[in-house]
Amino acid sequence: MTTLAPSWSERLTQLLPELIEFRRHLHAHPELSGEEHQTAALIAGELREAGWRVREGVGRTGVVAELGPGQGPTVGLRVDMDALPIEERTKLPYASVRQGVMHACGHDLHSTVGVGVARLLAAEASLPFGIRLLFQPAEEIAQGARWMREAGAADGLAGLFGVHVFPSLPVGNIGVRCGSLTAAAGELEIEVIGEGGHGARPHQSVDAIWIASRVVTGLQEAISRRLDALHPVVVSFGRIEGGKAYNVIADRVTLLGTVRCLCSDLHDRLPGWIEDTVQAICSTFGATAVVRYRCIAPPVHNDPRLTALLERCAIEQLGSDQVLRLEHPSLGAEDFAELIRDVPGMMFRLGVAGPDGCAPLHNGHFLPDERCLETGIRVLTAAILAWEPAL
Repeated sequence: MTTLAPSWSERLTQLLPELIEFRRHLHAHPELSGEEHQTAALIAGELREAGWRVREGVGRTGVVAELGPGQGPTVGLRVDMDALPIEERTKLPYASVRQGVMHACGHDLHSTVGVGVARLLAAEASLPFGIRLLFQPAEEIAQGARWMREAGAADGLAGLFGVHVFPSLPVGNIGVRCGSLTAAAGELEIEVIGEGGHGARPHQSVDAIWIASRVVTGLQEAISRRLDALHPVVVSFGRIEGGKAYNVIADRVTLLGTVRCLCSDLHDRLPGWIEDTVQAICSTFGATAVVRYRCIAPPVHNDPRLTALLERCAIEQLGSDQVLRLEHPSLGAEDFAELIRDVPGMMFRLGVAGPDGCAPLHNGHFLPDERCLETGIRVLTAAILAWEPAL
């Protein structure tokens, strides 16, 4: 059994008011991706005070803390720290004091969960294995995990846990899923190059706007007829730029979008497939194209053993009714995947919806229920203490 001893439960209850204040401070003072200097310094100070061995500036503004033996197997927990360029509209007394910047994705909660776990684990008299906490920057731009991996933050780990808030689940509940949890994601830029002309004589030009519209619809049609429907692919364009005047046919149009899919092998083939499809559409109408594709993150694939461990611990801590097995993965992306390229890992969903529900992530009205802090800390502490290195 991994149920926390009464002293642990009492300690967690005592800590919660302090942790809530800590979270509210982070919420009021958000920092954008790669700029988490004050957030990182505050977290590092908390970890040092709790007795952890702390390194700052790992992966630019990341923080790594370790506890337990300096050698041998080590299990890790990754939480992220950055905020979003979103104007907060909650009217909370601890709302963001920085105009146009908000913790609208719950990373203030994630960081506080990490600090809470650190405080509880520091009370352990002795540990049979090492524990490493990774406080990651720049998740929102899908760069921070790669920065930390390149700085060696995941080196030597035998397992890594992650957590993300989930507005679709009530507070006090968690969601777990073995296997695919989030999608691989890419950034797509297509420049359609035509020939400008007078709006009254379109037959004397190659209309880049019209051809770009054919590219948008043509890609959607090709997905449904040229790719296996059992492996979903989403291509969404969020920005279109082109044209100079109402009566001038544009010679160039730029499309910016994102590509998502769950299958890693398919994701690796998509850039070439998109290139061929776009060039075929453009050449049909006398235009050319420049296609640029950047991989944002690979998919998160939850390790079966770690997932089963966390699910068992969560049931022991919360009860079976509060642990939901998620039926479907998400086509959202999470750069946690970068850290588990060579390390067994798993991420679970932390319910944050209060009695009146919760606005979606990346929304200026996002208002999670802070009682999720106790749930996240309890589950992760139990899972880390119950972890055993694979034989």
